[in-house]
Amino acid sequence: MSEIKESQGGSQGKKPISTALIAIVVIVIVVVGAVGYVAYQRYIAPSKPVAKVVTKTLTVSPPNPNTLVDLGSMGQIYSPDALDPATGFYVVDEPVFTAVYQGLVTFNGSSLTQLVPVLAQSWTMEPNGTTYVFIMRNDAYFSNGDPINATTAWFNFYRTIIMAQGPGVSNYEGILANFEGPFFLPVGARHAVQSAFHLSSLPSPNQTAAILSQVLSNFNVHNSTIEALMEYRNQSIVVLNSSAIEFNLIHPYAWFASDIAAGGWGALVDPAFVDAHGGVQANQPNSYINTNGAIGSGPYVIASVGSEMSSITLKASPNYWAAKATNVPSVIAPAKIQNVIIEYGASHSDRLEEFDTNQAQLSFVSIPYFGDIYSGYEYAHEVPFNAILNNKGLTPGVGYIALNNQVFPTNITDFRLALVHAVNYTDIIHTILTFNGTAYGGMYVGPISPGMPYYDPEGYPPYSYNLTLAEQYISEAGQQGDFYVTLPNGSTLGNSNGQPLKPLTIYTLTPVTPTEETEFEIIQKDLSQIGVSVSLYPVEASVTDTWTTASETPALVMLGWFPDWPDSVYQQLIVQTSPEFGGLAGNLAWMNNSQLNALYNTLPWETNKTQQEEGVAQAYTIIYNQAPYLWLPEGYTYWFQQPYLHGVVYNPFVGYRYNTMYYSNYTITYNITTS
Repeated sequence: MSEIKESQGGSQGKKPISTALIAIVVIVIVVVGAVGYVAYQRYIAPSKPVAKVVTKTLTVSPPNPNTLVDLGSMGQIYSPDALDPATGFYVVDEPVFTAVYQGLVTFNGSSLTQLVPVLAQSWTMEPNGTTYVFIMRNDAYFSNGDPINATTAWFNFYRTIIMAQGPGVSNYEGILANFEGPFFLPVGARHAVQSAFHLSSLPSPNQTAAILSQVLSNFNVHNSTIEALMEYRNQSIVVLNSSAIEFNLIHPYAWFASDIAAGGWGALVDPAFVDAHGGVQANQPNSYINTNGAIGSGPYVIASVGSEMSSITLKASPNYWAAKATNVPSVIAPAKIQNVIIEYGASHSDRLEEFDTNQAQLSFVSIPYFGDIYSGYEYAHEVPFNAILNNKGLTPGVGYIALNNQVFPTNITDFRLALVHAVNYTDIIHTILTFNGTAYGGMYVGPISPGMPYYDPEGYPPYSYNLTLAEQYISEAGQQGDFYVTLPNGSTLGNSNGQPLKPLTIYTLTPVTPTEETEFEIIQKDLSQIGVSVSLYPVEASVTDTWTTASETPALVMLGWFPDWPDSVYQQLIVQTSPEFGGLAGNLAWMNNSQLNALYNTLPWETNKTQQEEGVAQAYTIIYNQAPYLWLPEGYTYWFQQPYLHGVVYNPFVGYRYNTMYYSNYTITYNITTS
């Protein structure tokens, strides 16, 4: 919506010409002919117009003050992999999780270090660094009115761990839980089950998982056995009373509160809703909640979900507890915009057109198309570019092609080294990350991202584009793997008596943007120079949740990793290179190095920062030489937003919060000078 008003300044009049003057002019024309004609022009031709200044006022407003349309959700255009916070594990999930679900604490606005209480009113960390106690609020409840207390928190943490999906494993492995055989169990859970159920012997991991699945699927806090289970002291998660929950960590860990504050990973959902919709199964996701979501306590509820999660509509919770509570942090205030429609996978043209015509309030286009979205913008002549581009710069995270270390041919180190030296990274940066001569991103040396603590402590340069070196590595790899490749000039490298290397597939998420297609085409062209043929295969995000073993994971996966909280050692270095986090939990390269594994036993819990940095340096040397990932240039985090949309608070570990957003008409006054 827009309204333009204008007012005029200055004057544009003509001087009057008298009758006497006309008579003189006629005489001059008769006498001097052509010369008189010039005189005529000189005396009665119109004078040069005086400039006119027009003052205009443009007001841009939302077409519907009660609805926000998001076509880019923090620059992510893929559908969520799941709506269950115990399973969903992509950055694109975060805005919905943050809107619908809440945890004990959360990050305060854009701060990466400051936390504020949410469903807990306070918390303490014991001096030993292993014990945390959270005191619950007594006035919080789910959107359906069900109460929230310490038993609710116990249920949710146990549920997330027992399900053993990406969030549970990545967030709590080595902190609250460990794998015992194929099952992921809270520390002390087996003894808690033995005590509560009066078993004569310690149950096996299989028995424990089965019993806990049954308990969580039929959760009754008034059952004396379940009460005894929750209150058993020698376990990692203990209900002290209805208002207090205690976490006993495996190791001292100062980042634990940040761990449970990020995204939806520490979110609480209604136990009664879970039990009525599939319950809890060990090592299994809940398919109903993945598809439809659950009952949470946040400022919004899920009103509808489109086919294959192509769209999600949020509605302001009519029964939001924080609307009636006191001492509520501003980040969890009630929603100001009543309805939010998130369209995932909108086409490039739709993301352009609907933003340019003011139908969408948030949108995203890749960097090469910045000029297109602005030139077509309805108010481009009046609204400056920086008023609609919200650029957050480089945020924690890395993009890569994961090279599965345990399947052919990426299980050959020299093959991986050939790939990382065959790609022209500078070409990618200039082609897809540069606009008007400015690069909106750059290269780095993973797995820790620039700006995070301990980034590249040895100062290794990014892998170089070096075809000669790449050819040497591919030749060595062919000898080891009994294959050969054919170069564009017809010559071969490798073992000429072996088999030709078959074409490889790079898996990525659908939909593939024009920019991603361009990036892949550069990679495809570069790899063909060393005789490696690749094609791109897009899949839904939910497919990646099934990559739970190395054999089920493709050889090449084009994705990225974003830490869940600001611990670069545990949340970037280790989860991306330790076999404990194989698959979507972080290590899609399925790296399994004995030296690293031994180092990682103590590195994340090292309290001496100097020694911890030295350990990271050792790890970097091993990883750099093993090349488990082909690190891709990383772009900035940004999106486009209408100038009348305000209150957009972004935190890399939470996303942005729809509830803080509000509308206020954007008005600009400007002058136009005309003749």
